[in-house]
Amino acid sequence: MKSESKLEKILNAGHFAVTGECGPPRGADPEAIRKKAKYLKGMVDMVNVTDNQTAVVRMSSWAGCLILIQEGLEPNYQMVCRDRNRLAMQSDILGAYSLGIKNILCLSGDHQRFGDHPGAKNVYDIDSMNLINMVKTMRDEGRFLSGAEITVPPKMFIGAAANPFGDPFEFRVHRLAKKVAAGADFIQTQCIYNMDKFKKWMAQARDMGLTEKVYILAGVTPMKSLGMARYMKNMVPGMDVPDEIIKRLRGVDKKRQADEGIRICVEQIQELREIDGVAGIHLMAIEWEQRVPEIVESAGLLPRPEV
Repeated sequence: MKSESKLEKILNAGHFAVTGECGPPRGADPEAIRKKAKYLKGMVDMVNVTDNQTAVVRMSSWAGCLILIQEGLEPNYQMVCRDRNRLAMQSDILGAYSLGIKNILCLSGDHQRFGDHPGAKNVYDIDSMNLINMVKTMRDEGRFLSGAEITVPPKMFIGAAANPFGDPFEFRVHRLAKKVAAGADFIQTQCIYNMDKFKKWMAQARDMGLTEKVYILAGVTPMKSLGMARYMKNMVPGMDVPDEIIKRLRGVDKKRQADEGIRICVEQIQELREIDGVAGIHLMAIEWEQRVPEIVESAGLLPRPEV
């Protein structure tokens, strides 16, 4: 069975895709998401709604997805393995699809010790690899993990995440291959700053034939300041921020560092567009959504295709 996702139609048509991201609020106010949505509408083809990212309690991803649908945006329902067992996951997938959510991103989830409920119990009934395969089985075979038949299968476009920069580097492409084999239709990567290393990862993916089997969306995140760049370089596991970016941000006045971060992001997007096998970008401007129109326009990605 095929998905009815707009993102899938855009990718299948050969267009360079642009996806965005929206972090739900730490409260029940839908206006917090609507405010972000107005900056993303017409700028991106799909919007990820994070699922208690960094293990901090927020409005649920599926609820955020419904608000985005009301605002005329296509959402991507993020689901982490940390918080639910397989019964709850399959139930939520059916419910999400019944309400018009057509994309899902399957993730492991940040460990709860990093969040605001460090004493919470991890579930991890299944891992992200199993989750990908479970959604594929539900969609393509019309069966639950138990083998029982699904009356109306959820025809979702299945996404997964990849970090090209983790150690050991040589293993990263093989982990990607496992996710593709499990059933991922598209991949959104960790935010990319080390372009040379990313190009090596992409070359490995091409050599293994993976770019013929899955759509790879390269992650980009604009730097707001020198402090943010230093934090991401030194404190965020799996992040690779070259010294050249630190030096470039240090070389401008503090008031102009945000604008310089935008310029760097636009240059990165233009370089990513030239890499064989990159099907689009995933623009993560969390809590900086107001700068998304500027980035997308400056990168020459407007107007977005209609499908």
